[in-house]
Amino acid sequence: MFDFKFIDGDATLHLELMNTTDQILKGIEVLTVFLKDDDTERGPSSARIRFESIESIKPHEKAIIRHRTWGGGKPVSAEDDQLRRLLPVHGKLKPYVLDISWQDVRGKTCFQRIPVGH
Repeated sequence: MFDFKFIDGDATLHLELMNTTDQILKGIEVLTVFLKDDDTERGPSSARIRFESIESIKPHEKAIIRHRTWGGGKPVSAEDDQLRRLLPVHGKLKPYVLDISWQDVRGKTCFQRIPVGH
């Protein structure tokens, strides 16, 4: 299982995952998050956040998960990054989910869902 936090980097926000287990977790993937349009509540927009996969994370180790915001079918500039929309805001609904999959030491695929956003 994972704990997470968002950390400010040099020019952008980053997602940090921490392996809270006592075993090595392999093939870690955070599924793409499809963002809603700001001006409408109707379904996903053309904006989405894609995360790179991580080969493995040792027990109680942290890893920064690299991401890229896409819009209109292509990567957007760093100024248009949308990861901040996944930050939780106290008292607001969490409309997005970090869907994380990985393999444990026996090769079993596991999943975790973490509500995020505002």
